[in-house]
Amino acid sequence: MSALTRDEAQTRAGLLDVERYVIDLDVTCGEEVFASATTVRFSVKEGRGGADSFVEVRPEELLSAELDGVALDPETAFADGRLWLRGLAEGAHELRVGARMRYSRVGEGMHRFTDPADGRVYLYSMCFLANAPLVFACFDQPDLKAVFEVSVTAPDDWTVLGNGVARRAAGGRWECAPTPPLSTYLVAVVAGPYHSVRTEHAGLPFGLHVRRSLAEFLEADADELLDITRRCFDRYHEIFDEPYPFDSYDQAFVPEFNPGAMENPGLVTFADTYVFRSAVTELDRRTRGVTVAHEMAHMWFGDLVTLRWWDDIWLNESFAEYVGYQTLFEATRFSGMWADFAAERKSWGYDADQRQSTHPVAPVPESVPDAASALLNFDGISYAKGASVLRQLVAWLGEKDFLAGVNRHLSRHRFGNASLADFIDALAGASERDVHGWAERWLRTTGVDRLSPRVAEGSGQWSVALRHEGSRPHRVGLGLYDLAPADPGRLVLRERLEREVAADEAESVVVAGGPRPDLLLVNDGDLTYAKVRLDEVSWRSVRGALSGLPDAMSRAVVWNAARDMVRDGELPPGEFLEVVRVHAPAEGEVAVLEGVLSFACDTVAERFLPAAGRGAALELLGGVCREVLSGAGAGRAAGAEGGPGGGGAHAGGDAAGRRLTAVRRFIDCAVDPVELYGWWEAGSVPGGPVLDPELRWRLLLRLSVLGAVGGAEIDAELAADPSAAGEEGAVRCRAALPDAGGKEAAWEAMFFSDGLSNYLLKATAEGFWQAGQREFLDGGGFAERYFADAVPVAARRGPAVAAIVGRTGFPRTVVDECVLRRGAECVEGAGVTPALRREWMDQLDDLRRALRVRGLA
Repeated sequence: MSALTRDEAQTRAGLLDVERYVIDLDVTCGEEVFASATTVRFSVKEGRGGADSFVEVRPEELLSAELDGVALDPETAFADGRLWLRGLAEGAHELRVGARMRYSRVGEGMHRFTDPADGRVYLYSMCFLANAPLVFACFDQPDLKAVFEVSVTAPDDWTVLGNGVARRAAGGRWECAPTPPLSTYLVAVVAGPYHSVRTEHAGLPFGLHVRRSLAEFLEADADELLDITRRCFDRYHEIFDEPYPFDSYDQAFVPEFNPGAMENPGLVTFADTYVFRSAVTELDRRTRGVTVAHEMAHMWFGDLVTLRWWDDIWLNESFAEYVGYQTLFEATRFSGMWADFAAERKSWGYDADQRQSTHPVAPVPESVPDAASALLNFDGISYAKGASVLRQLVAWLGEKDFLAGVNRHLSRHRFGNASLADFIDALAGASERDVHGWAERWLRTTGVDRLSPRVAEGSGQWSVALRHEGSRPHRVGLGLYDLAPADPGRLVLRERLEREVAADEAESVVVAGGPRPDLLLVNDGDLTYAKVRLDEVSWRSVRGALSGLPDAMSRAVVWNAARDMVRDGELPPGEFLEVVRVHAPAEGEVAVLEGVLSFACDTVAERFLPAAGRGAALELLGGVCREVLSGAGAGRAAGAEGGPGGGGAHAGGDAAGRRLTAVRRFIDCAVDPVELYGWWEAGSVPGGPVLDPELRWRLLLRLSVLGAVGGAEIDAELAADPSAAGEEGAVRCRAALPDAGGKEAAWEAMFFSDGLSNYLLKATAEGFWQAGQREFLDGGGFAERYFADAVPVAARRGPAVAAIVGRTGFPRTVVDECVLRRGAECVEGAGVTPALRREWMDQLDDLRRALRVRGLA
């Protein structure tokens, strides 16, 4: 199907005004297709008569099409997903389209899922980014907003939800209230025998919805979810002048959902993995909470005011990302949100910004020529870097002026569309600072600035020359820390300074009195987005006392600096692991502990070290986890005091979360199956926790990788847990077995059968590539076969599958020059879709980096 180009969208927006869609869906037509009838009322603008245009529709079968009562001939009017409307006269028109649409199994269009736990069927739509034509006929671009009236005919025992309040009419027919003007990509329908928890807040109906097999788990967390929802809703009404613009607020947790969530107005859809059926950490709960806050922010920034074209996706995502973290911090019981962001989220932006595929936060419109290329920019730059940049903007501009500009923007463009220029103009009107210059430096450029200190002492004072490599202005914190005289394992904050570094300032000098601090921490508080380095004395201090830093945010900044030094080949992987061995056991903030262990295990041990060093690294990390489980390291930092960045070493008191994090990572790092098998047979970890479903599948996966179990044990576990998560766990474990026949079967399922849903495909790929199984992988020639086999399945099954095949299916554990050479030959080859090419570019960049670091290890 042809992707809509920006030029085509501009031409169509200049020609048409779209007023209303009346959409009638019938989902009682069987397992493969549903019926879709669309009436579109639109008009051709004055003086534009006689022009041609088109609507997009991607049916299984086009049944009928009438323009102003005259039938259109599908043979001449319909091709390549476009129904052409020729010679349109000036004035009002009505288009009617009837079609049979195919259900999706990959989370695009109308996804259909049969719950293996009970056989019940569930549907949900995913119209983003250009998938609305898989559900209904439409002028599918964000700046042709219209009112939507949607009705659905469904089985009698089903619930139907939409953007407007849905009410049951006769029989199984449901009618949704007409919406305010919406973009086509935001239209949503959820249908099935969902279990619902309903309440009311601020005069509006609120609801939570999940499939029935997860009902007990939603009920367990409903109070927490609704409390977060109400608090965020009230906080947004405090900071935004515009009231909530829709008639209800439903949150549906749906199966096999590709993104974490989608901001459909009045009906947010979430991956139902956010309904926890096993034990979780406070970090897991905060992550879910920030997703709730993020999607609600979109009701204003994205839904009320929508981007004009896809070059401005950052206006949606960066804003919601920033405001989501800030609002959860301000309005709920969750503290330390920005420490979570620094430890768990920000590296996504840093990594993306150092690849060949990097792009500005706000790319120029010409660089996003069509909808297919726009989809590639939903990445760590548009989310994590964009949120970091907005946090820097608030620090530089001040929150009062920032929110004044935001409200000016929302009021000017309510129920309409806007661009970067509109947003920057609104901010500039609320401040005397040069917002346009700031935006040009931060939003139109790529890459990461670097800030490095050079400290000099003399005459009773010291100075630091802060070297600035880059082109952006920074408001940055400088933390001055001293080792505690009575406890050299603890660092005490002497003072935290804030300085502005000009865009063109190559070196900024700060002079202070007294002895030089033992640790000079650049970007303390994590206000800016930049690589930071530690001088020699400071690095020596954190080598001995990193876990003694009193603030989780400060520790996250140091760990990120160390992480970045390893990735840049400036810190040997072995030295990094030694710092992990010494300080990770005492880390009390789960977000920091998880971030450190994740990088150490998944990247350093599995990719950055030569194969000969992998076993020792995993043993070391297993020892770290064992120390956390024993509690031996907990006392080292227990006396640390909290700070403004998010608490001390044991902030939040999530001892159970630390333990659960250690258990998860101990399983992942285990090299000897004997102890794991003992846990398996006992059904619990000594001292807790019990092995709930998530831990049982995780442990069974590791036993599968190590060859300690086989198909019989996997089948028995699936019989005990016949859920969707159980199905995913089983295919993941089968693909992980060190068995040539099993590997071939998994390969066939991934690349040739097309029978796997998006989630089962991803789970199979996750199990397949295991670092310790080179003999089976090499013996099957899978790394060589991969590039040829990935191309047709990506083209055949669409962008969602292409992303899974290109990222999770990539032979990531085969860190070898031959993979790099083969990938470089194939990435620009014939038939490689944009989604697959982007994933390959990123994976090949990461492989180059891993090979460089290995060469230095």
